[in-house]
Amino acid sequence: VLSQIIRVVAAAQESKAPIQRLADTVSARFVPAVISIAALTGIVYYAFFDATLETALLRTVAVLVIACPCALGLATPTSIMVGSGVGARSGILFKSAADLEAAGKLTHIIFDKTGTLTKGEPEVVALAPQGTMTENELLALAQGLESGSGHRLAGAILAAGQARAIPARRFTELKETVGKGMSGQYEGATYTIGRAASDDPTAAAWEVQGRTVLAVRREAEVLGLIAVADALREDAAEAIRDLHAQGIETELLSGDNRPTATAIARSLGIDTVTAEVKPIEKADHVAARKGAGRLVAMVGDGINDAPALATADLGIAIGSGTAVAIDAADIVLLRSRVRDVARSVTLAQATLKNIRQNLFWALIYNMIGIPLAALGYLSPLLAGAAMALSSVSVVLNALRLQYVSLR
Repeated sequence: VLSQIIRVVAAAQESKAPIQRLADTVSARFVPAVISIAALTGIVYYAFFDATLETALLRTVAVLVIACPCALGLATPTSIMVGSGVGARSGILFKSAADLEAAGKLTHIIFDKTGTLTKGEPEVVALAPQGTMTENELLALAQGLESGSGHRLAGAILAAGQARAIPARRFTELKETVGKGMSGQYEGATYTIGRAASDDPTAAAWEVQGRTVLAVRREAEVLGLIAVADALREDAAEAIRDLHAQGIETELLSGDNRPTATAIARSLGIDTVTAEVKPIEKADHVAARKGAGRLVAMVGDGINDAPALATADLGIAIGSGTAVAIDAADIVLLRSRVRDVARSVTLAQATLKNIRQNLFWALIYNMIGIPLAALGYLSPLLAGAAMALSSVSVVLNALRLQYVSLR
């Protein structure tokens, strides 16, 4: 893990951010212009001011030395290097300089729910068997059906059955339908476990509490309901508040029923809710959100989130997530804290501001220094010292990023 972190940080520090193109463009035009100004300065002094050849050459060299665009070239990479290093020490890995720049310009962040805003450790919190069915019989059926699934909710049901030492029913022809649940055959009948109907009063009451409700059915008959809850991460609400303070719109993207997703979003203060989205549809939803002046990030942790992470302008993976999600993401939060999403934005915005400061002062320095050198107020020696000082000032300004408050 350490070697992977080192490679990611090194790659980010060596990569070029899009904002660097500004410095490259300016330098490409600046260098020939300065050479022309320097040559013209020497000619004018020698031809029109009756200066000696030595004096004319000194003026020419002074212009060339003071105009050396070292500070302009250092403006972006030094800030990127320091910013990505600060992020790494804070558990925030930017995979490239372009990702760091994009994070500083985000306008819209979409959050997955399970494992991202929640701890990803769902547990059965309530059972409602119907008719003559008992809680243990309901769990035995649910266990048997979920034994063929790797879903987190299935894990919660299996754990509940094991805690009560209830043997699972043995089903045949187990089949999983993505986004719908499990089905199987038992004693000639088809049993299913999946999302409960929203018009069921018990299910509706549980859903408004932010619980996910599953129904166990035999053919069309509901045998009972199971409520599963996944505790929210302690810092989730604070992370959303921080993002709102930065002017970023937030959205919850979930496969849960709308009442459940809405209850969770309301408790966290999230702006928009998109519910009942199948895993395969997440990437399409993210793609639809992009454009129209929006720069969209997707935050997730699971295999199901990987296509959406890759589709977004910026994919952010919670460090406790799957390797597939981490590989597809552009930013990895090693500490698995939702608040690090806001902290990564804060750091990226500070880095962009720092780059702009460096570029501004580098350009202003040259705009002031070149005329002074051309007019004879700076000798080549003083011009060299001033040029070196400008480069040092850019590096010192970049180092100020180490003291950015990420709270």
